[in-house]
Amino acid sequence: MRRLLLTVLGLQVGLAIGMSLVDSYRRRGKRPKPFPTRPPGEVVVGDGLVTTYTFGRDLYDDMLAAIEGAERQILFETYIWKGDATGERFKRALADAAARGVEVYCIYDAFANLVVSPSFQRFPSSVKVLRYPVYAAGWRFFDLRRYGRDHRKILVVDDTVGFVGGYNIGSAYETEWRDTHVRVTGPAVWDLKRAFADFWNLNRRRRFRASERPLLLETASTWEPRVRFQRNVPRLWMFPIRSMYLEAINRASRNIWLTTAYFLPDQDFVDALKDAAQRGVDVRLLLPLKSNHIVADWISRGYFSQLLDAGVRILRYRDAMVHAKTATVDGTWSTVGTANIDRLSLQGNFEINVEVIDHGLAKELEEIFLVDESNCLELTSGEWEARDLHRKFTEAVLAPLRPLL
Repeated sequence: MRRLLLTVLGLQVGLAIGMSLVDSYRRRGKRPKPFPTRPPGEVVVGDGLVTTYTFGRDLYDDMLAAIEGAERQILFETYIWKGDATGERFKRALADAAARGVEVYCIYDAFANLVVSPSFQRFPSSVKVLRYPVYAAGWRFFDLRRYGRDHRKILVVDDTVGFVGGYNIGSAYETEWRDTHVRVTGPAVWDLKRAFADFWNLNRRRRFRASERPLLLETASTWEPRVRFQRNVPRLWMFPIRSMYLEAINRASRNIWLTTAYFLPDQDFVDALKDAAQRGVDVRLLLPLKSNHIVADWISRGYFSQLLDAGVRILRYRDAMVHAKTATVDGTWSTVGTANIDRLSLQGNFEINVEVIDHGLAKELEEIFLVDESNCLELTSGEWEARDLHRKFTEAVLAPLRPLL
């Protein structure tokens, strides 16, 4: 039995490594094709504005303009921060802001940036930087709460404007990836600032002396009932984003349009989508035709049969990587954020999603979804069931890896 288990495990790992190497080789020299986007759309929500971005250049221009106009404080957090021309623009803008007296705090994930040059990761002393460590458990190697990555992407400037969504920082993301981010103003910005401060204070002693002053909020904020920021905090065993999704899906009566880069949910999540489709809800799932992680693509296909049989429409985005993490339900509820529909995001990493109850924003996201749908190939049950035997075999071999992703 032991030999059998080791053989199966070896086959799975070997197959995964082999697929990744072959896929990497095939991608060499290939450039993504242009894809349809919409210009930034602005919607009034409560006492503030929410602006949606579907093209990285538009987003980066507004983020850099906010940084360059900062007067008091900048809070910047990202998962990936490439050392390319785009990454340098952000680094220079943040350093310039610090040089003119603005408080600048930066957080980035060390594991996600292992391939980035160490010289790029050196900052002026005027910029306070928290490099979330590759291994954060210390001697508590048994504590699963300390293995989550910092997958969040946040920018808050002067308590007046905040940005959150799926975009990392890098030249490829600026023009080649299809992602979604939002800019918020009004009282909701304080909740985004609080999310940054809580993470900073939870982890600052990994980087600074114990005597270093924590990042304190200066004043209390007012409530914005239509906008909430849901935060996964593995260190505190808090994972509200999964519950947020399930509640919205279970309450849906008209439509659920969901976009995600990686689809590796637990069975309860799949059952919620199936139940919604079977009670007549228009359930559409938009995924990459080919993502940047081929193993995740193959594992996610193990859910397709039961979803298609239940009436869920599966739309596969072609010619470019769709990295957005968005959903809209019944023309009322929406979310945009950093969490994918997989175990790592929903039950492992530090993540943040904005949840908005507003017809205007839901309509904007529905229009974005329809633009994306125009660039998709829809998977039919007949096409899926007719796939080659070797594909079915590969899916079956990789299926046990689902809990790890």
